[in-house]
Amino acid sequence: MNRTVSLVARVIIAGLTAGVAGWGFQRVFDPGGLLPVVLVAAAGPVLVALACRRMPLWAALAADLVVWLVGTAAVVYRDLNPAVAVRAAADLTDSWHALLTTLLPAPTDPALLILVHTLVWAAAATGAETAARTRLRAAPGLPAVVVFTTAVLLGVDGPGSNLPVAAALLALVAGMSLLADDRPLVWVAAGVPALAAVAAGAMLLGPLLPIAAEPYDPRADAELRQPVRFDSVSPLDRVSAWLRRPETELFTVRAATPLNWRLAVLDRYDGVRWSSSARYQPTGGRVPVDERAARSYLVEQTVTLRGLRDRWLPAAERPTWFSGAANVATDPGSGSLVAVERPPSGLTYRVTSRVGRPEADDLDNPVAVTDPALLEFPKGPQREAFARLARQAAGGAELPYQRAEALEAFLRSAAKYDITAPPGHSLPGLDYFLRQSRRGTSEQFAATYALLARTLGLPSRVVVGFRPGRQEDGVFRVRTGDVLAWAEVRFDGVGWLAFDPTPPRSGAKDRHDVVSAVEKERQRLKEQLGKATANKPRPNGAKSRADDGSQVAAGPSWWLISAIAAAGIVQVYLGLVAALPWWRRRRRRAAADAGLRVAGAWRQTCDDLGLSGVETLTAQEVAERGGDRHGGDVTSHLRPLAHISDYVRYAPDDVGHADADEAWRRSDAVHRLVVRRTPALRRLRRRLHPRALRR
Repeated sequence: MNRTVSLVARVIIAGLTAGVAGWGFQRVFDPGGLLPVVLVAAAGPVLVALACRRMPLWAALAADLVVWLVGTAAVVYRDLNPAVAVRAAADLTDSWHALLTTLLPAPTDPALLILVHTLVWAAAATGAETAARTRLRAAPGLPAVVVFTTAVLLGVDGPGSNLPVAAALLALVAGMSLLADDRPLVWVAAGVPALAAVAAGAMLLGPLLPIAAEPYDPRADAELRQPVRFDSVSPLDRVSAWLRRPETELFTVRAATPLNWRLAVLDRYDGVRWSSSARYQPTGGRVPVDERAARSYLVEQTVTLRGLRDRWLPAAERPTWFSGAANVATDPGSGSLVAVERPPSGLTYRVTSRVGRPEADDLDNPVAVTDPALLEFPKGPQREAFARLARQAAGGAELPYQRAEALEAFLRSAAKYDITAPPGHSLPGLDYFLRQSRRGTSEQFAATYALLARTLGLPSRVVVGFRPGRQEDGVFRVRTGDVLAWAEVRFDGVGWLAFDPTPPRSGAKDRHDVVSAVEKERQRLKEQLGKATANKPRPNGAKSRADDGSQVAAGPSWWLISAIAAAGIVQVYLGLVAALPWWRRRRRRAAADAGLRVAGAWRQTCDDLGLSGVETLTAQEVAERGGDRHGGDVTSHLRPLAHISDYVRYAPDDVGHADADEAWRRSDAVHRLVVRRTPALRRLRRRLHPRALRR
């Protein structure tokens, strides 16, 4: 190959290698926003290296810096203002930590993409200049390997797989090595199948590496920074104010199912206010799924904000995906969504939520999760009074779920809903509400329920949101009067279950249902649970999931056992037909007596010729028949071997180890010729035939 062509090819492959390594960030960013950044960062240094290969290195590097600045302004920030360079330098220093604290896939924000652009540019520039100015083999691809390693670490928690990227990267580095010696083009082309085999091997063996099972995630050690600062007023503080001006439209929701729209989750109580322990992280759309949740279904929503100007963004139950608005953060623990900057009126976004719908067997004897943070009760004289009242309300309920239901029923019947009641949820105020006034809004009912539940060992929290609202033309219009606070209790294997302790408004037909349209389904489940509880005994007050017979684990089916047994037999047979001929040949060659070694060489040759089962042939007849089948050059080895074999039969005392060595030399030569001239399929059939085990 012409040396100039080889040089150009190596420089281009160096740029491709850097681009492929940059594509490893596809688990970190949306591929659509990542592609132009990677293309420009990989192509620019290649053009510079080819144009400046006869110039000093410092001149080429200066040109690379200009390329980086132009590419950064045009592709990453899309702003050709010279001041972009200062902003890029500031963003670059913080991009590492920002990516480690962002849920993947990360938003295609310039402050994050600048890291990818710079890493790919540096790898492409280093690799291209090394390829253009040296004859090193794989060294131009090493910077790309470093970039790919960085991408793998930053994308451990991201969707998709980087195995194809790793295979392509390995093949490109190997291809670059092929071009280093200026070999003919035909020789280089012959290496393409080998490169494909290397890439395929990398994809197959990659998942088997020990590190693939439990990859290190640097996010586990990153210190989170809160991207949002809230004011001193929480949604729970606004419940009474919203209820007194009930006709202000806050937002609309287009959804197929009427649900309650969750706004904020509050799980910490200091005796004065309920607040949130949420650790919000920026996200490009994904919200981590609660793995402990029970059966559920997905609900799509399109939300348009009207009068709601808080940072909290409403959504049904547990969001799993969010799109349509920039600078959004989520709490992985609760799934709550917040806007980093105050959202404008008219903002429309889309949410996919996972709504829990447990069945009766899920509610049968669930155990409350033990979490000290969700059981905290402020110190004070009220604790004992709350605990005593909670025990009275729970009555004889034994199971955690039954106690939670008993508390809900108690509060619905023991107090009245009144929007004119004084607002607030401090501990003295809730004590006054519970023991004297017995009047309040969902603010007091939900806060009181959560505290009563905690005294019974039920992990609880308060949720602020809205009822479904009034439906018009497929759109739910939610107003301030639809605001609602409810409580949730967490159960092992089920997740968070909602409980609505707020009674209906006096004289009103509607209920402030937490589960709204699915209240009838929940009632049906409770009835089924009651029947199951009445009909089935519980030893020691507990019940196993396998008691009803439907959950008993059955043994393996007969066809599975048969398939495993057949596979085992096949594996054993293949192992025997592969190992036995090798072991037989080795035993014959290593015999202690020279005569036995000669006899073994002759028997081995008969096996190779397929004549071991014909006992009536003389040695000379075997030599003639083998020559007829496989050619005269086989006969030239068979006749001397037959002559030595006859000596062993008729004059064994005259045979020595030199004769045995000669016999095996002839036998090995026959073996090689027979293998060369016998089709592979025929050899395979002979090897797999059962008579191969009887020889």
